Amino acid sequence: MLRKLFGRIRDGLARTRQLFQGLFRFGRKVDEAFLEELEAKLIQADVGVKTAMAIVERVREAYKNREVDENLLEFVKSELKREMTLTPTVTATEEGDEEPIAFAATGPTVILVTGVNGSGKTTSIAKLAYRFKNQGKKVLVVAADTFRAGAVNQLAIWADRIGCDIVRGPQKADGSPADPAAVAHDGCLKAVRGGYDVVIIDTAGRLHTHQNLMQELEKIRRVVARQIEGAPHEVLLVLDATNGQNAVQQARKFAETVACTGIILAKLDGTAKGGAVISIRRELGLPVKYVGVGEKAPDLERFNADSFVEALFA
Repeated sequence: MLRKLFGRIRDGLARTRQLFQGLFRFGRKVDEAFLEELEAKLIQADVGVKTAMAIVERVREAYKNREVDENLLEFVKSELKREMTLTPTVTATEEGDEEPIAFAATGPTVILVTGVNGSGKTTSIAKLAYRFKNQGKKVLVVAADTFRAGAVNQLAIWADRIGCDIVRGPQKADGSPADPAAVAHDGCLKAVRGGYDVVIIDTAGRLHTHQNLMQELEKIRRVVARQIEGAPHEVLLVLDATNGQNAVQQARKFAETVACTGIILAKLDGTAKGGAVISIRRELGLPVKYVGVGEKAPDLERFNADSFVEALFA
């Protein structure tokens, strides 16, 4: 399982990995020139200025104290892995291990999914639904992204393809879209009455600077909390892996507004610079729970910090 995951992440991080080629060549002196180049490469990889400076300072101290020499690359990798595990996460080692989701002890588990337009949010929801359905769970998706005309249809197509049920709200009499919170409410009612195991709610793709839409997201959260005890059990933020440090700013605002519990890193392909994940972990403590490694329904993998860092330098 890990070998398969490593290969797919390695392919997705091709652009980032190129930055480090030749940096750790045999016999390279750990002098100020090397440390400056290491810091520059980490920043170019979107690791973030604070994280890059912290890692370089630890390399400097370790070398001065003769803790590293020919094992310099392994030391840097261990520091990056440490940054990735500042808060506890469930890490998969074999197929069948526990999912990194806080499933409800009884009743439906409600997963609220958010993120900006174009981040891969709706597709990630479909992949989650497919994953849970294949585990024998009864899954319901709720199309509460009523602000974007195509979002409901897109999710409906995915639901039909996967074979899971969907709740979608009717348009109002004046032709305007349904109230997203009302759709979420109806979805929760159906989930309870129908004995569903998992409810995945799609919310309106929005800019993290759009205050009205952020308030709408808070409203949805309050509505589902009233319908199902402990809901939402997860609030997952979908980030586009190609967005780099912009993703960090998005994550900060969403985390402040809706108390995100984790991240789905979408679009991890050859154009991505995935170092932003490390910044998010360091600055916000949000765990990356899944990575999207393709466009098909099965192309969602549980995140593994060791595989991710090893892939950066493979």
